[in-house]
Formats: sequence, C-alpha cells, structure tokens
Amino acid sequence: MPDLTYRQRLLVLGICCMSLLIVSLDNTILNVALPSLQRDFHSGVSGLQWTIDAYLVVIASLLLLSGSTADRIGRKRVFQSGLVVFTVGSLLCSLAPSLGWLIAFRMVQAVGGSMLNPVAMSIITNTFSDPRERARAIGVWGGVVGISMAAGPIVGGALVESVGWRSIFWINLPVGLAALLLTARFVPESRAPRARRVDPVGQLLVIALLGTLTYGIIEGADAGWTSPLIIGCFVVAALAVAALAVYEPRRKDPLIDTRFFASAPFSGATVIAVSAFAALGGFLFLNTLYLQDQRGLSALDAGLYMVPMALMCLTFAPLSGRIVGSRGPRLSLALAGAAMTASGVLFAALDAQSSDALLFTSYVLFGIGFGLVNAPITNTAVSGMPRAQAGVAAAVASTSRQVGQSLGVAVLGAALAAGLHEGAWWIITGCGLSVLVLGLLTTGRWARGTAERTAAALMTPEADRAAESRATVGAS
Repeated sequence: MPDLTYRQRLLVLGICCMSLLIVSLDNTILNVALPSLQRDFHSGVSGLQWTIDAYLVVIASLLLLSGSTADRIGRKRVFQSGLVVFTVGSLLCSLAPSLGWLIAFRMVQAVGGSMLNPVAMSIITNTFSDPRERARAIGVWGGVVGISMAAGPIVGGALVESVGWRSIFWINLPVGLAALLLTARFVPESRAPRARRVDPVGQLLVIALLGTLTYGIIEGADAGWTSPLIIGCFVVAALAVAALAVYEPRRKDPLIDTRFFASAPFSGATVIAVSAFAALGGFLFLNTLYLQDQRGLSALDAGLYMVPMALMCLTFAPLSGRIVGSRGPRLSLALAGAAMTASGVLFAALDAQSSDALLFTSYVLFGIGFGLVNAPITNTAVSGMPRAQAGVAAAVASTSRQVGQSLGVAVLGAALAAGLHEGAWWIITGCGLSVLVLGLLTTGRWARGTAERTAAALMTPEADRAAESRATVGAS
C-alpha cells in the first residue's frame, strides 16, 4: 500500500465506515420492523429469528474466506464486490413477496456483507500502521456502530410507520452506491505479500457447523429437542468442530489458523466477541418484541425508548478507542463487562420492565458496556499479528461477532418461545460476566507473553522463506 497523508488516511477510514454504517443500520432497523413483518407475513417467533439469523449465519460462514481472499487478490477489489452484492441484495429484500423470499434475499445481502466489514477493517489496519493511530481509528469505527444504533431505531420506526417495512432496505442503496464510487477514486489497492490458498474443506465444515447449530437451536422448540432432526443437527455440528480441529492444523494455508489461538489475548477477544454480541442480539430481539407487542408502542416510539442505549454506545465507543490507545484493552473490557452484567441483573433479578426508571437505567448501562467493548476486541485481535495476516485476524474477530449475535438471537428467541423469559435475561447477565472475567484474565503480563510467542511463531515461516530466497540469490 502506498504511503498516504494523514488526511488521505482519514478519508479511507471514512469510506470504510460507510460500509459498516449500512450493515449496522440494516440490523438495528430490521429489529424495529420485526412486529410489522410478523403481522404482514403471519410469522411466528422462529420466522422472525430466521430473518436475522439467515443473514448472520451466512455472513459468519463466509467472513474468513472473504478476509483471506482479500489478502490474496486485493482488498479494494473484494470490498467493491461486496458493496455491489450488498446493495443489490438490499433492493431484492425491499421487493420480497413472502417471508421465505425475504430470508433468501437476506442471504444474498450476507454474501455481500461478508466482503465488507472484515475487509474494511483489514484496509484500516494496513492504512494506520502506528498503534496509537490505529486504536483511535478503531474507536471511530466502533463509534459508527453507536451512530447506527442511535439512528436505526428512530429512522426505522419513522419509515415503518410512514412508508412500510420495505423502505428500511432503501437506505442502503444511495449509501452503497456512494461508497462504491468513493472507493474506486480514493482507496488504494493492497494485498498480502504471499497469497493464501483456498481451503474448500474448511469452508464447508464452517458452514455445516454454523448452519446446523443455528437451525437446531431455532427450530428445537417447535420440532422437539429430542426429535431425530434436532439431535442430528447437534451431532453434525459437533462432528464439524472435531473435523476442523483435526484437519485445519495439517494444512499449509488453513482457513482458520489454529496457531492464532495460542495467544491468550486473541482467544480471549474471540470469546469476548461471541459473548458481547450474543448479549446484543438477544437484548435487541427481546426488547423490540416487548416494547411493541406487550407495551403496545408504535415502531417509532419503541425506537425512541431505546435511544438512551444507543447514545451511550455512540459516546463511549470512541472513548474506548482512546483508552485502548493510551492504556491498553484491560480497563475498557473490565468496565464493559461490569456495565453489561449490571444491565442484565436489573432485568433478571429486579424486573427492569416494571418501571421506566429501571428500564432506562438498564438501557444506559447496556449502551455503555457495548460501546466500550468493541474497540478492545478488534485491537486485541489484530495487534501483535504480522500485517500480512491482518485480513485473516480481522475476519476471525468479525466472525466471532456474527456468530455471537446469531447465537444470541437463536438461544434467547428459543428461551422466549419456551416461556423462559427470566432465564433469557440471566443468559445475558452471564454473557456480561464472561466479558468481565475474560477481559481481566487475558490482558495481563502472562497473556501478553503468549501473544508475543504466537506472533514470533507466525513470522517464522516468512523469515525462513526470506532466508532461503537470500541464499538462492547469493549462490547465483
């Protein structure tokens, strides 16, 4: 990648953030529209879960492939392809004649979405090479999530009430086209020094794992948890995990480089991402249905109720980036875990939905926690890794987010369908506690030592190849 001025780097950051904005807006707006979809398509809870999880499962399945492909053939090229597919998928979603077609078109969106956020993050990490600048850039990136959370419920609620749920997908069209044109003009092409080969077996195993696990959780309540179909799904998921553990370490260029997980901070960031985004997915799903179905609020009013959470996320995401840049990830993760845990306890133990004061307090706490958690996840995932591996490392972090969110919607939706409303909130509390505990355990001196040893191990093959090349040149 050519050297860019500071202003040029900021422009690249802004363009990358546009892709994050449309993907994040799509999720927050869709949550507000769920009751409208339920009425129009006469859908049950599982149908609503699939409108979210079909997207999340596909995007999680393809993120690693997209990250390694971008490192191989060019990040700008893959990013532009993602913008085209996502924009076309959004148009198709707005035209869906039935719930089944909407779910199918959401999967088209997901194919494009898988080429956006992890590739954009890889572009950012290669554009901002200074660790402090990178941490601040990642903080801005996290702030865009806050913007989408703040704007999504209000804009989505207004559109659903005035025009209808189909209009929520129209927003992606002008933003996607603008990002496509700006990318062509201002974003330089970059790729990893050495191309990574495609891993079709690993890719199929990841798809089998995520698809069968999500299907089993969502459909278990209706089909019966002991039915052959559901048991078979969980068996296939377990076999896929075992096969990945055996197969991937034997490949020269694996889809999932298991050596990454020897780094305690990287492994911790992966589990923290799953936990935090499972809490987010379940939190939005449960509250959207509660506010509109039980309180009888309109889509716009329900969106306004959740603005305190979104504003806190918007405020604390960039602050977290600065904290990580100056003091490391430990403080942000500890505060994030504590805030998310406290929010879950207010719902699970103190019935936060019984009064507006408790409800808004829990929203504020959750927004603070989620705003703080994003920057340390991404920073920990890519920091210490060789820049040539940035795309894969960022893709693992993004995959963890999507897996977490899909599991959150699946598990908490299943708990809601089974009548375990209080249990669903205890699950969210447990997710917050996981962020707190792992944030403290995986950011100390011992953990940093494992990260340094992992980075050295990842660099060894490249160093060996470079030495071999120099020896060849010397001999000639």
